[in-house]
Amino acid sequence: MDKKFYNLQVWHKSRQLILTTYSLLENFPEYEKYDMCSQLRRSVNSICANIAEGTGRRTLKDFVNFLYIAKGSLEETKSFFIIANDLRYIDNENYALLKEQSDEIGRMLNGLIKSLQNKMQIIY
Repeated sequence: MDKKFYNLQVWHKSRQLILTTYSLLENFPEYEKYDMCSQLRRSVNSICANIAEGTGRRTLKDFVNFLYIAKGSLEETKSFFIIANDLRYIDNENYALLKEQSDEIGRMLNGLIKSLQNKMQIIY
């Protein structure tokens, strides 16, 4: 495959979500640093990492599989955002920003998956 992850807008949007998330984690209580913060860091990084890893795979089918893994990590991340908002670790304004960013990434992943699946149907 000739796609490079850094040419994909969805990768850049995912990277921005990481930066936004990390800046907000600084405000979490100390006792969450190794619990929710750690899990949230892993899940938000997994979105970006799986997009990148998928571009390095040999087939479109493999790429699509990694995009589905990225979608799963996105849903996990969104769940943590909701809980963090419920616990008032993230205020409503920042939660709305995170939700907007993550919803956009979800739409972009869905579009990319659909596009790649259409290409696979043409090829096979």
